[in-house]
Amino acid sequence: MKFSNPDIAVHKPIPAPLDTEYPVTAWGVDQCGESFKQLTIYRPQVGLHDVKFELKFCGICHSDVHNVLNEMSEKWGSTYPIVPGHELVGTVVEVGEKVSRVKVGDNVGVGCIRDSCLICEVCHRGEECYCVNGFTHTYNTPKKKENCHIGGNPEVQNWGGYSEFDVVHEHFIIKIPEGMPLEKAGPILCAGITMWSPLNHWGATNTEKKLNIGIVGIGGLGTMGIKLAAALGHRVVAISSSDKKIDVAKSKGAEDYVVSKDADSVRKERGKLDLIINTVSAPHDIAPYISMLKTDGTLVQLGCIAAPMQYNQFMLILKRISIAGSLIGGIPATQEVVDFCFKNEIYPDIELVEAGQLNKIYTELQDNNSAAVRYVLDIKKSLETTK
Repeated sequence: MKFSNPDIAVHKPIPAPLDTEYPVTAWGVDQCGESFKQLTIYRPQVGLHDVKFELKFCGICHSDVHNVLNEMSEKWGSTYPIVPGHELVGTVVEVGEKVSRVKVGDNVGVGCIRDSCLICEVCHRGEECYCVNGFTHTYNTPKKKENCHIGGNPEVQNWGGYSEFDVVHEHFIIKIPEGMPLEKAGPILCAGITMWSPLNHWGATNTEKKLNIGIVGIGGLGTMGIKLAAALGHRVVAISSSDKKIDVAKSKGAEDYVVSKDADSVRKERGKLDLIINTVSAPHDIAPYISMLKTDGTLVQLGCIAAPMQYNQFMLILKRISIAGSLIGGIPATQEVVDFCFKNEIYPDIELVEAGQLNKIYTELQDNNSAAVRYVLDIKKSLETTK
């Protein structure tokens, strides 16, 4: 694993536990530049509105790699120790006195949102990811005073899902339908909602009209987007920089395929697409995508690219084209995509791994983000191996 920007990494050692906390086994990186190892962290005891669940699985997202290896920004660093993971799935073992949404024995999940203010206009309409005060990410974040729904030591950073147990306010709990494979549910809480949210916002989830939808990037996000858009009844065009993933894309539901670096291939879809969702997270030319949009079409950018991107504004003006962004989705939409995936048997392609493989997997993901498979950490097996 290759770490970045060591000078801006924040080191915040784990303090002794409070009387209101209990020890939990976890896996993380203790110091910037070190390898993964087993850690002991402290979770808050269950409050009135809290849900405690035993983790069974946690998906490994590529953003976990960016956070752990301190690649997210050149201005602010990750906080160490860091326990990553925002695709948590497990079984409820305890609930607070005022919890009404779930009960002991239910299977539940937690995605990217651990907390938000719950009182602003945006939170009230169920889009907690756009909270006016900023939502609290599941890990590597401070406990905000404005978002006051996390117990335990307020000075300690949040810990992610590579761990034995977690305690979360019931508002941010996602119900996992009975019968859904738990090992496949986690990535839906990240990749699934990330693709569902733009499909939902730009009208693809509530229309009888068959749209023409382009999905750029045929990795873990892109293949999930292809599956969702196809299941919604739309014509899906997979878009990639080479022809290497034609078979993969079409096996997931794409009807057509465009090589964005081939002018003739792009020309075949010129002016035909209603919506393009771009998952690519490295600097690249977006002009070919714009040319494929219809009048009033929208290009939605999902990749976290800090460098400015260039395009000819006439391409937008002449067809009233929009370029937009989208960030995961709120709790209601996350529940909606989980239920939709269960009903339609849409699941990510996964590979189960154990904690002892994390260093190898992070190195692999850092070197190559194009794999269509999503790695999922098997918490129970990892605990058995380390005990």
